[in-house]
Amino acid sequence: MSHTQHKSAAPTKVSVAVITLSDTRDEGSDKSGQLIKQKLEENGHQVMHYAVVKDTARQIKGVLAIVCEKSACQAVILNGGTGISPRDNTFEVVDRMLDKRIPGFGEIFRFLSYQEIGSAAIMSRATAGTYRGRIIMSLPGSTGAVRLAMDELILPELGHLVATIQPR
Repeated sequence: MSHTQHKSAAPTKVSVAVITLSDTRDEGSDKSGQLIKQKLEENGHQVMHYAVVKDTARQIKGVLAIVCEKSACQAVILNGGTGISPRDNTFEVVDRMLDKRIPGFGEIFRFLSYQEIGSAAIMSRATAGTYRGRIIMSLPGSTGAVRLAMDELILPELGHLVATIQPR
């Protein structure tokens, strides 16, 4: 099956968990998580879980275990904690948990980000892969980064990614 045929056979509705990782945000101040939810819903996807949790290894592992136990969960989009400050833990935790990595996601995200914000893009550790049969994507917490990732990478490929990891 060609790439075009494979992509055209992908689901148009994906069930997604949206997790914001932050020491300072709550559901009321989580603009990036709300933007992810809005963009998913506008594109026909279902947000099956939403939470704001602290950016600690224990919290990240716990929330991923909870959402990935739910059979409805096909993908997880995390935002926040991907920088290089001492408080940013998301990348290390998620990277160790991934069964398979999708290095092109972070590479292309940083390239696109570089075109928008310049050399500061090197500090992003956006990443993606699979975990327990789900697609996991980890984004920076800024609304600009979320908008870029959603519009240019995630929404165009979400169904295709999910279809690719499903047993045939």
